[in-house]
Amino acid sequence: VLAAEMRAVIGPNGAGKTTMMDVITGRTRPDSGDVLFRGTTDLTRLDEAEISNLGIGRKFQKATVFDNQTVFYNLELARKADRSVFATMFDRPTRADAERLDSVLETIALKDQRDAPAGSLSHGQKQWLEIGMLLMQEPELLLVDEPVAGMTPQETERTAELLLELMAEHTVIVVEHDMDFVRSIARRVTVLHEGRVLAEGDMDQVQADPRVIEVYLGQ
Repeated sequence: VLAAEMRAVIGPNGAGKTTMMDVITGRTRPDSGDVLFRGTTDLTRLDEAEISNLGIGRKFQKATVFDNQTVFYNLELARKADRSVFATMFDRPTRADAERLDSVLETIALKDQRDAPAGSLSHGQKQWLEIGMLLMQEPELLLVDEPVAGMTPQETERTAELLLELMAEHTVIVVEHDMDFVRSIARRVTVLHEGRVLAEGDMDQVQADPRVIEVYLGQ
């Protein structure tokens, strides 16, 4: 996966898509092999916190936001900062932090909801808020798991626009089952099957591959 690339990963249930993300983020240790970040850093030798601090962020399928807190405060809590006890006690957001918050609110289209409780947001808006919380950590690589599951068509379209905007400054890997959505965002698609790469290419190439049709698209 190249820098500033939007890569979609598809495949049938049990293909290994979530396990792949677990390995990259340190939640699961592989029995063998390595996972190279920036071409040199082997992520299998690091724990989850170290991997996150390197600049790798992950959004799970189910949004995990603080429903009773405002949209703004959810983003503030996620801000990249020294989280040691002493530093947290005396931490004060800077002007640059405030500008970053405003920029992220604009990017995720929640500027008008900044003072609303996160629990009052729609399903799609909660997904955008969680993406915004990741952006506050200034990641280099974003792993996004089924971002449009349960979304309305309008929310799906906006999510595609949001992810494409992120390509300017981030590398994005998206796991998704919605083929129309995948076609709208990805220039390159990887198909997994039983833990291995079955096919790779643009959407037209993988959709025409007889092996992909047999194990996935034909189902």
